[in-house]
Amino acid sequence: MKPIQMVDLQSQYIRYKSDMDAAVIGSMTEAKFIQGPEVRSFESNLAEFLGVKHVISCANGTDALQLAFMALGLKAGDEVIIPSFAYAALPEVLLLLGIKPVYVEVNSITFLMDYTALESLITPNTKAIAPVHLFGCAAPMKQILQIARKHNLFVVEDGAQSLGAQYCSDEIEGFASCLADIGTTSFFPSKNLGCYGDGGAVFTNNDEWATTLRMLANHGQIKKYHHQIIGLNSRLDTLQAAILNVKLPHLKEFNLKRLNRAQRYNEAFENLSQLITPVLTDDSSHVFHQYTLKLNGVVREDFKQYLESKGIPTMVYYPIPLHKQNAYANGQSLPISEGLAEKVISLPICPELDNEQQDYIIEHVNTFFKA
Repeated sequence: MKPIQMVDLQSQYIRYKSDMDAAVIGSMTEAKFIQGPEVRSFESNLAEFLGVKHVISCANGTDALQLAFMALGLKAGDEVIIPSFAYAALPEVLLLLGIKPVYVEVNSITFLMDYTALESLITPNTKAIAPVHLFGCAAPMKQILQIARKHNLFVVEDGAQSLGAQYCSDEIEGFASCLADIGTTSFFPSKNLGCYGDGGAVFTNNDEWATTLRMLANHGQIKKYHHQIIGLNSRLDTLQAAILNVKLPHLKEFNLKRLNRAQRYNEAFENLSQLITPVLTDDSSHVFHQYTLKLNGVVREDFKQYLESKGIPTMVYYPIPLHKQNAYANGQSLPISEGLAEKVISLPICPELDNEQQDYIIEHVNTFFKA
């Protein structure tokens, strides 16, 4: 059995090596490393896949979020409501822009933004809500958008972990990150659609915002050396776009394989009272960027160390909620987020995880709890 990894990028590369090598060599030969034709090709291909009007690629997923808030014209002193049980990129970009992050609880079962807690946090300074489509599942966008419309707020979707997840309610449907005003994603190598370095993108159906986003990502210019606004240097390089163009046609396959692995885990663990397996919501598919369990009456470090002694890696996403981080703390108390941070643990899941490897993981998880 080959060694188990959280994400097996080497095996994925080997599987698509001939296409990857051809794409990279083609880009090298063409030598248009910045804004080469592969960049626009990838943007067009991804827009068609997602059914969104505009895809604006950029240097990484964090920049994508910053570009989104800049394009909406948010300013210092404005407030944005974000979940606390999530990655640090959201509060990081908000605080760099002088915007105040206001943290909201998440649902204890789905780990997604608790829309029932939103309205109590809205003030005259609130300008946007930024849900996170966490671990591969779309946030409750119908209810979030209803609240946003009622209070005249923007909605920015952080979809770094959920590219390809589909949302469907009686009011709206579409892909995660393409349902609100502006959406974002990341192409970090471990993502469901990952490049071989950093990369990101912003999505919108609004022509005016799309124009602004393109300017912002390229030093505030459309015509070279004619700077209309203050922008960033945030461009997806041509080599990464070439790699993503090879992977994009396989994204559905990647996501289906992740779902298959998650279903095998769920079936294997359904009788273990010490594990609470991920829940599939009624309004969203799940692309399982992570397979995250909630432990019940178990010392997490004991479980983690036991699996690692058997060659099974695990990760904790996230050990400290954002409102408790030294850099982002604001004195809020969010007991659900704080409790999840102490109880969650993620097992390996990726398209390259084979049955033998997964059976080995399942065997040792069961052995730990039987003991």
